[in-house]
Amino acid sequence: MLGNFTYCNPTKLYFGEDALNGLDAELPKFGKNVLLVYGGGSIKKNGIYDAVMEKLRKNGKYVAEISGVMPNPTAGKLREGVAVAQKTEPDLILAVGGGSVCDYSKALAVSVHCGEDPWEKYFVRFDEPTSPIVPVACVLTMAGTGSEMNAGSVITNEETKQKVGHVFKDEAVMPRFSILNPRYTMTLPVRQMTAGIYDIFNHICEQYFSGEDDSTSDYLSEGLMRSVIHASRIAVKNPQDYEARSNIMWSATWALNTLVACGKSTDWMVHMLGQSIGGLTNATHGLTLAAVSMAYYRHILPCGLAKFRRFAVNVWGVDPEGKTDRETAEAGLEAMAAWMRELDLPMKISEIGATEAMIEKAADYTFILKGGYKVLTRDEVVEIFRESL
Repeated sequence: MLGNFTYCNPTKLYFGEDALNGLDAELPKFGKNVLLVYGGGSIKKNGIYDAVMEKLRKNGKYVAEISGVMPNPTAGKLREGVAVAQKTEPDLILAVGGGSVCDYSKALAVSVHCGEDPWEKYFVRFDEPTSPIVPVACVLTMAGTGSEMNAGSVITNEETKQKVGHVFKDEAVMPRFSILNPRYTMTLPVRQMTAGIYDIFNHICEQYFSGEDDSTSDYLSEGLMRSVIHASRIAVKNPQDYEARSNIMWSATWALNTLVACGKSTDWMVHMLGQSIGGLTNATHGLTLAAVSMAYYRHILPCGLAKFRRFAVNVWGVDPEGKTDRETAEAGLEAMAAWMRELDLPMKISEIGATEAMIEKAADYTFILKGGYKVLTRDEVVEIFRESL
C-alpha cells in the first residue's frame, strides 16, 4: 500500500438476533430525552417499534418522535426535524429504519444547533459543523447504505431536485452505536432488498476501482464482493434465509465504514451520476446506481484495464486463458451484468423514470470527482447518461 491514511471508527456494533439488548447497555450513557426517528410506519406493523419503545421505557427515557422520513429525505423534512429537536432538546437521536432514516438523523444531529439553514450550510457550501452535535444511534432495518457506521448523509432539495451527499469529517457525526439484527430486514419487499444489495456492491466498487498499487484494501474488497454475490443469490431465491441475510447485512457495514477506502483515492462517480438521476426521478438509490453502472464502467474500462482484468478474474472467476486483457476485463463486466439481471435490477435509467429531457439538467447536477481512473468532462457525463437510457 502506498497511500497515507488515518483510520478511526468509533461506532460500537451489536449484531445478531439478540442485538436489541444492546440498548440496555447503551441507553443509560445518555440523558433522559430521546428523539425517535423513523420512516413511513412499517416498524409499527412488524413489531420493531414496540420492541424499541419497551426498551426506552425500561430505561426511563422521555420519547419524542419524528415519523415520515421518506426514502430520499428532503431539505424540507430536515428543517421540520430541526424545529422538533429544538423544542424537545434530545440527548440522543435514535434512528430506527434503513439508510435514509440514518442519513436524515445524522443531518439532523449537526443541524439542531447550527443556527442557519442546514441545506445551505452542509449541502451547498459543504461546511463542517462548528456547533454541538447531538449523539446519534441506529437500529437498522435495511441493509445497504452502511450509514450505521459512517459519517455520511444524503439529502434531496425537493424544490431544485438536487440530491447531495456530505461525508462529515468529524467522527462525532458517526453513530455512537448501532443495532444490527438481520431478522429486522426480512419484512422488506424483495425489490428493496435487491436495491440494497446493489448499493452494497457498488460501495465496494467505488473504492476498489482506484489506484494502481498492490493494496490490502483491494484484497478485502474482493472478498466482500464475492460474499455479497454468493449471499445475494441465496437471498433472492429464499429471502427468509437468515444466514444469507446476515452476511448481506454484515457486508453492507464493512463496505462503507471507511475500512476498504484506506490508502485509496476512491472513485464515487457512479454515485454522482446516480444521485443526479435520483434527484430528478425520486427513484430508489440502489436502483439509480444499477441503472448507470454499466455505461460508466464500460466508458472507463480502458483507463483502468489492469484493475478491471483483476476484477474479472478474482471476483467473477473469469478464465483469462486465450483472452487479451481487454477481453478478460469485458467478460468480467458481462458477468456482473448477468448477476444484476439475476437480481432483476434496472439496467437503464429509462426503467426508473428518466427521460432524454432530463439529461442536460442531470449533467448540470453531477459533481465531477477526480479519484477514479478517468476525470470525466461534462460531455462525457451526457454521453454516459444517453448510453444509459
